[in-house]
Amino acid sequence: MKPSSFALAALLTLSASSALADGVVQKLMTAADKARLEAYEDTRTEALTEAKDGDQAQLAELEALLAKPLLSLPDFDLGGDWRCRTTKLGGLSPLVVYGWFKCRVSDDGSGWKLEKLTGSQRTTGRFYDDSQTRTIYLGSFSIAADKPQPYGSGPDTDQVGYAFRTGPAEWRIEFPAPKYESKLDILEFRR
Repeated sequence: MKPSSFALAALLTLSASSALADGVVQKLMTAADKARLEAYEDTRTEALTEAKDGDQAQLAELEALLAKPLLSLPDFDLGGDWRCRTTKLGGLSPLVVYGWFKCRVSDDGSGWKLEKLTGSQRTTGRFYDDSQTRTIYLGSFSIAADKPQPYGSGPDTDQVGYAFRTGPAEWRIEFPAPKYESKLDILEFRR
């Protein structure tokens, strides 16, 4: 492992950072989720530090994911079916990379809507413009057997994260300080 891989990933994220989006998303976002995004950089740094103690093969996968350059998002078509997988950093375990599941993004006239369709832990939510290289995701966590609650239903289900495009058919969402298990969750998407 090269320590510079994490430093490069942190630098790329910092260079993409800007003030939080104004407008609709600020009115919808809970105070707790605003605080999570304000602490995003510190939370991410702590999680990456803990991940270094994880399985070396999984760490190599994480480093490869984070080394990808951040690309323009506004002109990217998120729509369609995606393979998606979660990586959990810090918290209960240093690093866990799960297998691939099915996700779908659709535009229902109100903007892009994400649904994680398979796996025991699910998310459903929407994207809001933030900058040229990231969007804000507001979603709701659910277990496969449960009906997803709307965003704003409470701290047990509310999710917030930043989405980044990393290739012509790849992107990810980083969830700082999720309610369960880890310090940072990364939901990775590939066609």
